[in-house]
Amino acid sequence: MFENEWERRWNPLREEWIIYAAHRNNRPWTTASNASTAKLKADYDPNCYLCPTNLRIHGDRNPDYSDVFIFENDHPVVGLNSPEIPQDQQSSANGLYIKKSAKGIAKVVCYHRNHNLTLGELPLDNTYKVFLELKKQMEEFRANPVISHVLIFENKGELCGVSNPHPHCQIYATDFTFTITQKHFDVAEKFKQKEHKNIFEEIINAEIQDGRRVFEENKGAIAFIPFFARYAYETMIFPKKRHATLLTMTDEELYDLAETFHRVIRKFDKNFGIIFPYVMTFQQALVDGSEHPEHHLFISIQPPLRQPDLIKYLGGPETGSSTFMSDTMPEQKALELKNIILE
Repeated sequence: MFENEWERRWNPLREEWIIYAAHRNNRPWTTASNASTAKLKADYDPNCYLCPTNLRIHGDRNPDYSDVFIFENDHPVVGLNSPEIPQDQQSSANGLYIKKSAKGIAKVVCYHRNHNLTLGELPLDNTYKVFLELKKQMEEFRANPVISHVLIFENKGELCGVSNPHPHCQIYATDFTFTITQKHFDVAEKFKQKEHKNIFEEIINAEIQDGRRVFEENKGAIAFIPFFARYAYETMIFPKKRHATLLTMTDEELYDLAETFHRVIRKFDKNFGIIFPYVMTFQQALVDGSEHPEHHLFISIQPPLRQPDLIKYLGGPETGSSTFMSDTMPEQKALELKNIILE
């Protein structure tokens, strides 16, 4: 029913076109994924740097933790001890080239002691505990005068480049704003000035009114594959009440967000009968002392698979010209997930 769909759609948050050509989904492939999506067998790995009581690469020993365990990354991308760049070396080529120190804090968040249980396989209460701990981390970052931007993210599975299979996410807290966050700010402000409305609320309302792409919802949160999805199963999860960051969410709202996220990733796993890989990010406003009333926190999930053994590789149009092309329709993939019954 979707094979004749062939069109382009505007992504208002990224201000770019996405091209959809669903008739291409059945074209022949002679290559497939070569990264494992199989479930890990052991609940403890003596060689894992993240398992309880094990030594990490720099000699620190993990405590015998049971639930959430958070520590500063042993191989940080950013750090408070990042070397200072002398003022006279920060700019070159008549100001065309600029470099700065990479200030920030990088943390690892282990979800649970079990090496072989993902968030989707753990009970909902464990997912909720993780979300509560992430909110506490946000409180610490807000109190740190160096930090202005916080990215919480998970690379789940080998296909997404995870360096350790023990289920975990990471936090990069920095003194500069990441590109997509700045884009969201700019787009939301421009939309407010032109339409006198909030762009995030307009997207949520449009998805609710259409209904075809919404596949999970409870009292406080909603999940859908957006009209402008780039990846086949790309999903946005919003708290229904607007919050700029996790900081202002009540425990009840946080539980509803965690429950919706938990159901989404369980549906991902059940759809293909595998441990479904994805890149997950919490898209939040800055923690720079301002309220950022136009921003609306959401969780973005971008899975690389479009079929059990078929990866969405970034080819010439995506890598070479930043224009995404999809072989599936958002309505088709949302219907798949909507029809999955969870126990």
